[in-house]
Amino acid sequence: MPEQDGDQLTVAVRVRPGASRTKVGGRYDGPWGPALVVAVHAPAVDGRATEAARRALAEALGVRPARVTLRSGATSRDKLFTVTAPPADLDRRLCALRDGQ
Repeated sequence: MPEQDGDQLTVAVRVRPGASRTKVGGRYDGPWGPALVVAVHAPAVDGRATEAARRALAEALGVRPARVTLRSGATSRDKLFTVTAPPADLDRRLCALRDGQ
């Protein structure tokens, strides 16, 4: 489950760089618990996959990209992103994307 801290929500993400197309959805049991899978076309070079994943995550969650920041995992496929001022239904959106509910 995502971790809420005041007006911030932490989301565990597993990035799959080099995909044929960008897709947000699926579950991966990573080091921070169940993670949302984000496949991006960008390669894992110079942070391009991380930036593409940040933008794809923001779009999938329905928030502005500026509200999604990387908290941990700059050089790892397993990342933690922080969403600032998340909408009230963000937990439901995350569960639907991650678990297909």
